[in-house]
Amino acid sequence: MKIEYFIVLALSLAAPLILSFSKKLDFYKYPARLVLSIGIPFVIFIIWDFIVTARGHWNFNPVYTVGLRIYNLPIEEVLFFIVIPFCGIFTWECVKYYSKDNK
Repeated sequence: MKIEYFIVLALSLAAPLILSFSKKLDFYKYPARLVLSIGIPFVIFIIWDFIVTARGHWNFNPVYTVGLRIYNLPIEEVLFFIVIPFCGIFTWECVKYYSKDNK
């Protein structure tokens, strides 16, 4: 199935994206921090991916990707470096919020 990678990304993103607008968490109030936190590693790891796939160190099975590519990377791999860090940052913010005394 060609959309498996997209399905994994969508399922990973669904709850954190919806819940990130909770007024309790204030997650949405600092978009510049979020962009920097995702953007800096994104640039580093995309460059890394471009280099190692061009050198043949790893590749992506076309059976599991939709075929849309940015240079030599499937779109799913590019989105991975946005979606998964977002989920991780959201989880960290939830842990911080719920481990405080918020009563």
